[in-house]
Amino acid sequence: MPIRTPLCGLFGIKYPVLLAPMAGVSGGTLAAAVSRAGGLGLIGGGYGDAEWLTRAFDDAGDARVGVGFITWALARQPRLLDLALDRNPVALMLSFGDFKPFLERIRSAQSKLIVQVQTLDQARAAVDAGVDAIVAQGTEAGGHGGARATLPFVPAVVDIAQGVPIIAAGGIADGRGVTAALALGATGALCGTTFFASDESLASESAKQAALCGSGDHTERSSVFDVARDLDWPSDWNLRTLRNTFTRRWSADMAGLNQNLATERDRFNAAIAAEDTDIAPVIVGEAADLIHARRPAKAILDEMMAQAEDRVRCLGKSVAPIKEE
Repeated sequence: MPIRTPLCGLFGIKYPVLLAPMAGVSGGTLAAAVSRAGGLGLIGGGYGDAEWLTRAFDDAGDARVGVGFITWALARQPRLLDLALDRNPVALMLSFGDFKPFLERIRSAQSKLIVQVQTLDQARAAVDAGVDAIVAQGTEAGGHGGARATLPFVPAVVDIAQGVPIIAAGGIADGRGVTAALALGATGALCGTTFFASDESLASESAKQAALCGSGDHTERSSVFDVARDLDWPSDWNLRTLRNTFTRRWSADMAGLNQNLATERDRFNAAIAAEDTDIAPVIVGEAADLIHARRPAKAILDEMMAQAEDRVRCLGKSVAPIKEE
């Protein structure tokens, strides 16, 4: 039986799965592939590059896609919101910062607003503002995030949501994770790591290979790459990546990194250019264990939902009431 939730109706999609708007990874081609396969692809607007964003929407063609922004970065370039809304995205997702200054502009454009949260206070603010959907992000997620784990955090957000659809994120990379998200009361899942090494991903070939060989055991949260990239991230959020030589040298010595920043930044930038993942970041989450091969996004999503539907059927049988003798 196909799995349909209120999220499907809200966004006009077949499957209750959204592509995470991963900066530098979720371009227009990947977003379009996820949407055409039945989910909702979100272009990663990242730190704000008008030329890149325009190209990403062009790459998406006529596919029904959305776009996500890092909210504090969008506040520095608010014109990018108009650029995005002019393309009539299905939804606009804001993460990491105060979304309220953008609320009325998004509503007037009749795009759906998704807000990602990492704490219950953030969730309450989103509920009170009347957003269309909330992503409850657990710390297992790749990229920037908070400290709450997905399993207890998602139902806690569901309990205060007052009917706002909740989308689970963090550690969900296959149909088992989607089924678990639904069991927690979420209406769907936001997935990034599972699409990181897809054919359509913008990640470098070396980063894709590192992700396929990686494990959740090999990830950690730190701020070393934000410092190296000269990104002034608020202290509430840090970045989950695979460990490498750079993190092993500096994650426990941020003072030392700052003291040697000029030299280390040159080395870091050279590694980015060379796609050297021993120094450059591979931004994936704890679900890295669950990705094993390069595949098209459609194949990933189709298998995910087939597995989820099978799990739902199996669970339905296993929890059938036992007749008393």
